[in-house]
Amino acid sequence: MRDKLAGEQIAQLDNPDPFAPAVWRSPVHRTPEPLIWLVQLARLIWRAAWFLARHPRLTAATLVVLLIGANWGWPGLTGLTGATLAFLAGLRIWRPDWFSHYVWRPVWCWWRWCAYRRRCPGVLTVAGLAPAYRGRSVLPVLLHVEAGPCLDRLTVQLVSGQDPARFADQADALAHGFGAHSCRVRTGTPGLLVLELIRRDALAEPFGALPIPAAPDLRALAVGRCEDGSPFCVRLAGTHLLIAGATGAGKGSYLWGLVRALVPLMAAGLVQVWACDPKLMELAFGRTLFERHGRYAAQPADIAGLLEAAVADMQGRAARFAGRQRDHTPTTEHPFTVIVVDEIAFLTAYQADRKLKDRTLAALATLTTQGRAVGYCIVAALQDPRKEVLNIRNLFPDKIALRLDEPTQVDMVLGDGARDRGALCDQIAADPYMGAGVGYVRLESSPDPVRVRAAFVSDADIHAMAGGGAA
Repeated sequence: MRDKLAGEQIAQLDNPDPFAPAVWRSPVHRTPEPLIWLVQLARLIWRAAWFLARHPRLTAATLVVLLIGANWGWPGLTGLTGATLAFLAGLRIWRPDWFSHYVWRPVWCWWRWCAYRRRCPGVLTVAGLAPAYRGRSVLPVLLHVEAGPCLDRLTVQLVSGQDPARFADQADALAHGFGAHSCRVRTGTPGLLVLELIRRDALAEPFGALPIPAAPDLRALAVGRCEDGSPFCVRLAGTHLLIAGATGAGKGSYLWGLVRALVPLMAAGLVQVWACDPKLMELAFGRTLFERHGRYAAQPADIAGLLEAAVADMQGRAARFAGRQRDHTPTTEHPFTVIVVDEIAFLTAYQADRKLKDRTLAALATLTTQGRAVGYCIVAALQDPRKEVLNIRNLFPDKIALRLDEPTQVDMVLGDGARDRGALCDQIAADPYMGAGVGYVRLESSPDPVRVRAAFVSDADIHAMAGGGAA
């Protein structure tokens, strides 16, 4: 009788209570086994075709190996292996840059991707970054890894609806989980973020002055090294630079690093450096250099006069360029002028003479608002970044923050949210060997701070520059 009954009737026969309400169930139909095999085969073929389409180089290499193995057997495969190794060895000797770019780096990045992929599920789950959906944990996807000698960048695809701020809150947990010194979270395109894992601190030890460049570029003057080991370059053309740091943080290394990079242009008459040195201890080492290729002033009254003279020259140049050009190209007639102001807070806040303070502040405000287009750049250094000390700090597009005394000062210099993005200036070591010259830079073109360190320019290097030689 059961073979003749539908699913609804079977439900009633299996119910032991004759007075229970009817429970209706749909009949169960068994899928034929050949149909299941056919669907699974089609799914396997689709996945294999998709994998081959996404990896054309691997597909081509596999086809070559199979064809050679089918036609020539083991002797052919042995010859192919020997030829490949010989080609790679020759490429390594002939063009090491090509070998690094096309062979070593892709292999190393793939190897690091495999290592991170094995650890990702456990680390993300323990850190609370694998949200639950319909009773199961959903993991973010590790797309690819850009591995460097000191720093790895992991591109992660977020789960739909996941907040990137949760990753920033768990940065320390991610660093410990992946065995890195520290971790910073960078937001990328929507749905993606980048985890920067620092495996080795490239800025742990100081390094000497960089060589004087043969052809300096005002848009990229090398003064130090970035955290990933790449050169740190500062742009002066079309911008102004503010350097903030506590006493002994290494502001002089940046000032002298910029001057050192400008020496060839100064000698050619394309750049002038006007130095304002109210402290009489830093820029005085290169006084002869500044007087030979610019101007030098130390007394507050002389500094105010120098800045006012720069304003007058700037306005005269603007009147000559009006209607003729919008950008400045350095020439011997109209050189690019860099005004270096050490301890600017003494001139704008701590100056006892109110008239001198007002004159200086007015001249600085004019230069920072009108000087970029006509070839004038202000490079200023200060210790206290508060607004009442320097109320024109927002007129400096590019800023470098060295060691600071308080966490709140980081956002004062680099902008709101800079410390949350990884600019831990208040945690830089006070030991000059470990922390002098170490800082974070937030450029006008990027909201994410970058950890850098300036090269140390010694007194001997400064005297050599001032004397016309190269250290």
